[in-house]
Amino acid sequence: MTKTLERRAKQREALIAAAELAIAAKGLAGLKSRELAAEIGVANGAVFNLVADMDELILRVGSRTLSRLDAALTAAESEGGPSPAETLVRIAVAYCDFAAENLELWRALFEHRMAADKPVPPWAIEQQMNLFRHIYHPLTKLFPKWTADELGITARSLFAAVHGMVSLGLEQKLIAVPVDALRDEIATIVKATIMGLS
Repeated sequence: MTKTLERRAKQREALIAAAELAIAAKGLAGLKSRELAAEIGVANGAVFNLVADMDELILRVGSRTLSRLDAALTAAESEGGPSPAETLVRIAVAYCDFAAENLELWRALFEHRMAADKPVPPWAIEQQMNLFRHIYHPLTKLFPKWTADELGITARSLFAAVHGMVSLGLEQKLIAVPVDALRDEIATIVKATIMGLS
């Protein structure tokens, strides 16, 4: 790798790290290319020599967030006993904890919208979909006779239920729920859902 390419790679990594800090502090609304350029010591226009546009930059930050979420869910899977029902409860609670501890970065995953004529790149979709294995695998053990389609629909539905509780529970408004209470409620809902499906 030439020195120019090495320098550019380092600047790109610095840009993504600076964007991550900006989003963590102020949300997506706090992401300004001019401020990021000053932060990493390049001209404002040079930002878009490092990434194609702000969409790519936000997706790259999101990729880092998803990687850390993946690690948190993987750790939760291995923390307790082998019961697949208990595993589903642990990863649901771990998802809640991750969202609470990384609130603005987690929100950015769902708040960011690409332009209507601009698809999400395949690498980003693949990383997002890969996270469903944390739900899918325990479900295959609980319901070994189900088809892949049935398991996939249930995995997405279970995620939607937990995500909805987390999203509403962590709102800084009248419907906010203390995190400890939210964790308990999520565990209760997941257990009740599994019992109902059984």
